[in-house]
Amino acid sequence: MKARVKWVEDRTFVGESGSGHKVVLGTAFGEEGRTPGPSPMELVLIGTGGCSAYDVVHILEKGREPVEDCVVELDADRAETEPRVFTRIHMHFIVKGRGLAVNKVERAISLSIEKYCSASAMLAKTATITHDFEVVDTSAG
Repeated sequence: MKARVKWVEDRTFVGESGSGHKVVLGTAFGEEGRTPGPSPMELVLIGTGGCSAYDVVHILEKGREPVEDCVVELDADRAETEPRVFTRIHMHFIVKGRGLAVNKVERAISLSIEKYCSASAMLAKTATITHDFEVVDTSAG
């Protein structure tokens, strides 16, 4: 896997993945506190949510569950001193579908966080990772 990050100006950078996708990132600067994009640590958190959501959807689809949507809301704390690693991450999953089996959703989430999601595995070295979930039945409405 390869990636490249290039400084643009001030605290603005452009990251490019080995597959050619680009993202602007940076931190607040100037009198207005302008932020050109998510900070690098915000991207780490977003990436963790994406990694786990991908797993959950994939596991449910393989199990022939009628998953229609999956959202992960993340809330995290970082250390007060450098390096400001994540110390706590909570992941709240909202999984929607017609007649989803709650036990299968719970299992998919647990498998992702505990076994398949590489990002969660790395961050668990410094952070306590917790999760909960809700299942929304789209056929009842």
